[in-house]
Amino acid sequence: MPWSLLGVIALLVLVMNAINIGISFIARSVDNTLVAYDKAGFWNIVAVYAFCLVLALPFRGIQSYLVPKLGLLWRRWLSQRLLDRYMDNRAYYLINPDDETGGEIDNPDQRITQDTASFTSTSLQVTVGIIEALLTFFSFIVILWSISASLASILLVYAVGGTGLIVFISRRLVQLNNAQLRLEADFRYGMVHVRDNAESIAFYRGEQQESREVGRRLDQAIINFDRLIRWSAAIYVVRRSYDYFSRFLPWLVIAPIYFAKEVDFGVFSQAGIAFAQVFGSLSFIVENIEQLTAFSASISRLESFQGAIDEVHRQADQSEPGPWPANEPPALAAVASPSQPGSILVQHVDLRPPQSDRLLIHDLSLEVTQRQRVLVVGPSGCGKTSFLRLVSGLWPPASGSVVRPPEADLLFIPQKPYMILGSLREQLCYPLDPSRFSDEQLRSVLEQVRLPELVQRYPNLEIKQDWPRILSLGEQQRLAFARLLLNAPRFVVLDEATSALDVATERHLYSLLTDREMAFVSVGHRPTLAAFHDTVLELSGQGGWRLQPAAGYDFGRNG
Repeated sequence: MPWSLLGVIALLVLVMNAINIGISFIARSVDNTLVAYDKAGFWNIVAVYAFCLVLALPFRGIQSYLVPKLGLLWRRWLSQRLLDRYMDNRAYYLINPDDETGGEIDNPDQRITQDTASFTSTSLQVTVGIIEALLTFFSFIVILWSISASLASILLVYAVGGTGLIVFISRRLVQLNNAQLRLEADFRYGMVHVRDNAESIAFYRGEQQESREVGRRLDQAIINFDRLIRWSAAIYVVRRSYDYFSRFLPWLVIAPIYFAKEVDFGVFSQAGIAFAQVFGSLSFIVENIEQLTAFSASISRLESFQGAIDEVHRQADQSEPGPWPANEPPALAAVASPSQPGSILVQHVDLRPPQSDRLLIHDLSLEVTQRQRVLVVGPSGCGKTSFLRLVSGLWPPASGSVVRPPEADLLFIPQKPYMILGSLREQLCYPLDPSRFSDEQLRSVLEQVRLPELVQRYPNLEIKQDWPRILSLGEQQRLAFARLLLNAPRFVVLDEATSALDVATERHLYSLLTDREMAFVSVGHRPTLAAFHDTVLELSGQGGWRLQPAAGYDFGRNG
C-alpha cells in the first residue's frame, strides 16, 4: 500500500505540473484578448481557465491528503522498528544516561515519538516539494528562455546567489533547533517527575526546590528559544528582501522589448507566471529554511539514536550486553560448566561499575544450586545491588565468567517493585500473558501474599489505576511477591524486597518461596532473614568477600 500511495502522489505531481503549464499559456491569451477587445475570445479563454482550475482542485486536494497519509504509515513503521530495537538486547537500559550530561542520547522517548513524527512528515513534504520544484523549473525555464534568455539568466544568478546566502546564515538555526528539542524535553520531563513523585514532594514540603528546578529547565528552554526567535527574525528579513526585489526583475527585462514591440502584451502575464514558477522552484530552500533546519535537527537526533542502538546490538552479537563503552569491552573468560545443571555459577569474577575503575568485588567464585539460598550483606555502597545486577545479567563481569539458568527460570525483585501501566490483572501477571491465569488463580495468589483488601477494593481485575500512587510501598512489595509466585521461577534475586514489611509478613513471604523450593539470592539487613538462608556472602566494598554459614552469623559487624 505505501508504494501504491507513492506512485499515485508522483502521478498527481505530474498532472498538477501539466495543468500549471497550461494555465500560463491561458493567462497569456486572456491578456491578449483584452488588449484586442475580443469579447467572445475572452469569455472562451476564461471558460477554459475556469475548467482548468476546477480540474486542479480535486487533484490538489487528493495530494494534500495522500502525502500526510503516507507520512503517517511511514511514521508507524519507523516508530515500531525503533521501538523494537530499543527494547531488544536491553538497549533501553544501556543507552539511557544517568543525568543530563550522562551520555549523547538524551530523552530517547522524545526521539522515538516527536523526532520520528517530525522526520517522517517533513521528509515526505520536502521530497514532494523538491520533485515539484524540479519539474516546475525544467518546465517553465523553457518557457521563460523562449521569452527572454537574459531574464532566465538573471533569474538563475539571482536565485542561486540568494539561496546560498540564506543557507549560509541559517546554519546557526540547526544548532538552536537541536538544542530547543532537547531543552523542551528536559522541561517536560521535570514536570512529569513532579507528577510521578507528588506524594514524596508533599511529605518533604519540597515545592520551592522542585519549582526552582523546573523553573531552571523552563528558563533554559526560554533563553534558547529567544535566540531562535532573533535568528529567525533576521533570516525572515533577508528572505523578504530577496522575495521583494525579485518582483521587479520581469518588469525590468520584459518592458524594454515590449515597448520595442518585439512581444505582445500577453507576454507580461506569461513571463510573470513563468518567472514566479521558476523563481519559486529555485527558492524552495529559502522559503522552507526554518522547516528544513528543524528537520535537520530531527535527522541528527534520530541518526545518533539509531547509531547508539546499532552499537548496543553490535556488542550484543560479540559478547554479553553490558553498559560498557564500545572501546572498553569487558573481558569474558571461557564459560565454565556448573556442577549442577540450571544453577548460578560465578567463577573468578572481578566486578566494577560501568565506566568506572572502582573494584567492588575481586576474584569471586560462588555457585548457587537449585536448593541453595544466599544472603548478601555488607556496608552501604559495598556493591550488594551491583552483585545482584551481575547475577541477573544486567552487568557483565570485568573478568571471569558467570553462568545463569535460562531467563524464564530467573526473576529479579527490586526494593521498589516496577508497576506497569495497565490493569490489575496485567500488573499481577507481568511479564507473562494474562490469559494464562484465571480470575480465581489471581485472587488466590493475592490472598496468599496477604492482600485480601485489594481483592475487595477491586473485584474487577480489569480495572486500571495509577498503581504506584494508590498502593503503598508495602502493598507494592507484596504484589511483587504475588507476581513472583505466578511466574514460578526456579531462581529469585531479591534486593531488599521486603524492607517495607513487618517481620511477620516478611517471614510469611519467604516461607512461600521455601515451600516452593525456590533458590534465591537476597540482599537485606534484618537478622531475621538469616533463618531463610543457608549461606551469607559478606562484601567489604574494597574487593574483599567472605562466604559463611547463615546460622549464627553476627549481623552487628555490618551495622
